[in-house]
Amino acid sequence: MVSAKKETVTAMYPASISTLLYLLCVTACIKRISGQLKKEDRLYPENFTRILDRLLDGYDNRLRPGFGGRETEVKTDIYVTSFGPVSDVEMEYTMDVFFRQTWVDQRLKYEGPIEILRLNNLMVTKVWTPDTFFRNGKRSVAHNMTAPNKLFRIMKNGTILYTMRLTISAECPMKLVDFPMDGHSCPLKFGSYAYPKTEMIYTWTKGPKHSVEVPPESSSLVQYDLIGQTVSSETVKSITGEYVVMTVYFHLKRKMGYFMIQTYIPCIMTVILSQVSFWINKESVPARTVFGITTVLTMTTLSISARHSLPKVSYATAMDWFIAVCFAFVFSALIEFAAVNYFTNAQAERAKKKQAKAAAAAAAASVTKSSTPSSKGKDTEEVLQQNSDTNGNLRKRMNSTTQSQPDSKGSQRTESSSKSAVAVSKQLQTSQLSSSSGGTSTSASQSRLNPKSSSQSNAGAQASTSKTTPPAPPSTPIVPGRSSGSTSTGSASLHHLLGPKLENIQKMDTKAPPSQPAAPAAGGTSKIDKYARILFPVSFGAFNMVYWVVYLSKDTMETRGG
Repeated sequence: MVSAKKETVTAMYPASISTLLYLLCVTACIKRISGQLKKEDRLYPENFTRILDRLLDGYDNRLRPGFGGRETEVKTDIYVTSFGPVSDVEMEYTMDVFFRQTWVDQRLKYEGPIEILRLNNLMVTKVWTPDTFFRNGKRSVAHNMTAPNKLFRIMKNGTILYTMRLTISAECPMKLVDFPMDGHSCPLKFGSYAYPKTEMIYTWTKGPKHSVEVPPESSSLVQYDLIGQTVSSETVKSITGEYVVMTVYFHLKRKMGYFMIQTYIPCIMTVILSQVSFWINKESVPARTVFGITTVLTMTTLSISARHSLPKVSYATAMDWFIAVCFAFVFSALIEFAAVNYFTNAQAERAKKKQAKAAAAAAAASVTKSSTPSSKGKDTEEVLQQNSDTNGNLRKRMNSTTQSQPDSKGSQRTESSSKSAVAVSKQLQTSQLSSSSGGTSTSASQSRLNPKSSSQSNAGAQASTSKTTPPAPPSTPIVPGRSSGSTSTGSASLHHLLGPKLENIQKMDTKAPPSQPAAPAAGGTSKIDKYARILFPVSFGAFNMVYWVVYLSKDTMETRGG
């Protein structure tokens, strides 16, 4: 009996095991088929509608997430699609961005087959969104064509992504001291308008270095180069509380090509043109005046046009200093010509006065010389009076000789003076010879009656001779070849008698008239022009070297941001 029962139990074990395995397989298949059916049922729109209705059931969009608890954290990042233009006059810049915000709202968690609910802008008005505003924005536009450019997504864990396309015109304070070699950091500040930092804070989604993206093709500016951007955050205090402010600094460096072509090169060329006048003759007054006036007016026009692209700041920029120095050089060139003209005229006036004084002195000397022959006549008279017994005929012949000489030509005057001296010597010799033979007293008395006329005629001949040509050196007069032997035999006694007196007369004749001062040359180059040709170019070149070295080596970028 016992053995039969054991065999029966042993035979039942394999059948039960196979039955259990079969039941397990059937159950698994049924669950799999039922799961697939349920999944197919959830993909219908009615299922998503039920999910959204369930999310918004009892949802109050007037309350922030976590109201009454910890602060709400809003993560942000910016993608710049277009940067520019930048206005120096208005001190503002414009850019087109995708502004993204991300936060977590536990009230919007859901269970479903899909991870992300991609919704349109209609859902935005039904849920809570941050009240972000741009603190330094002047004008901000949310694009609505053809529909509001907004993106709204809800994830299963309650994370919300909200993106808007905005065009923002923001203020950019500029210090134009180094214009046009300047750089600026234009900020974009945003934060919550109503929630203080105890209720809402802002952070960067991808960290400080990668949360702001500016593609190279998005920053094609005309006057600036976008060399980078930095981000920072700060806390701003006001009477309503402390607020977290996020700031993005866009670093801009100005391009100098436009200003070099329009302002710097024309200014340099104008200064060089003004210095060309130093090489023009100082007598060319119209040409040099045109150079000076034209360059001054050109610099005035350039300075006015350079200010059109700038705001009306109260301080001088780097370009203002350059234009001012160029204007000073141009104006100095005009003043230099005025000084040259003044000193040239003053020198000419002094030369004229000096020449007039010299002419007056020469006239006085001629008057003095005209009175000098009277003394010569007196000396001759003294000699003739000492020989009063024998020189009656001599005086007559001296008078007739001096009166017979012509006064029209200078050469004849010189010959008359020499002939008169010869006649004097001949008459003195003849008088000595005639005194031994007993000359008549009548001729002596007649000669005594006319000594004054004889001396005056001789003085006139001597004066005319001294004005034209210098007289012959003092020597004993040579008697012409017609003189007889008796004349040569009495020459020794004649020289002994009249030698000292004749030498004094001839010494007075040999004194040359005072030379007239030469008139100064009308042309030539002024010393001021010679110095200006060197000083002006050298000083202008030194100024340019110092100016460009200082400003190009200077770090003109405004250091802002972290």
